[in-house]
Amino acid sequence: MQVEKTTSGSDGRRPVALRVLHPDDMIGTEDAADDALVPTPELLAELDRTSQRLESATPMQILRWTVDRFPGKFTMATAFGPEGMVVIHMLSQIAPHVPVFNLDTGYQFKETLEMRDRVKQRYGIDVELKQPELTVAQYEAANGGPVYKTDPDRCCLDRKNKVLVQAARGFHAWASAIRRDQSPDRAVVPIVGWDNKFGLVKVSPLANWTKKEVWALIASESIPYNPLHDQGYKSIGCWPCTRSVAPEEDERAGRWSGFAKKECGLHTSN
Repeated sequence: MQVEKTTSGSDGRRPVALRVLHPDDMIGTEDAADDALVPTPELLAELDRTSQRLESATPMQILRWTVDRFPGKFTMATAFGPEGMVVIHMLSQIAPHVPVFNLDTGYQFKETLEMRDRVKQRYGIDVELKQPELTVAQYEAANGGPVYKTDPDRCCLDRKNKVLVQAARGFHAWASAIRRDQSPDRAVVPIVGWDNKFGLVKVSPLANWTKKEVWALIASESIPYNPLHDQGYKSIGCWPCTRSVAPEEDERAGRWSGFAKKECGLHTSN
């Protein structure tokens, strides 16, 4: 059954249709969201126009547009990477009320988890830890051992992607901190676009930034960052699937070494 209504955006654009989604509409959901955004042709056209217009905008301008367009319905997921810390720094200046969460898989480095306290101390922002239903011990017991060793895609699905679906319920837009120059999958990400996998508008304010620009802002603003970056970890995920890399190696070479996998699935279309 589908229940529809309309609501006007804060910018006066055409109302956007809303409905109650069937549980099968999004991966991993058991209950329908009460106020889920539907990708109507009008909404998709608006997002496309906006994304093109914001191509030349600064990350702060992109975030301001998002906060204004989705008041009370905008959230951010962070893994406390350098890009994520930059976005949190910007949000603290323009919209510190935006809820921020971390997908705590149970396999994160202790240095990563300690970033939560550093964010609280610096910005007064409480990053909520969103966790899978099963603990690591329960998950591994149910699957005959660590799933990341044999099927890292399923491990990411169960302990990250499905958790994001639940964490995003009730929101209409979420911020990612990905850059287009990080990987082929990320090279085509729009500034603003519909995220079909999670049923949200996905906003990537740093899409056009480079690694150099990210670290330049971290240095100039003394933004806290994961100390593992000083130990050769260019990209940090779960400890079993992350290694330090040599200076000449690709930025994401240390993720899922030994597998063709380079993405956890949060930023891919499939």
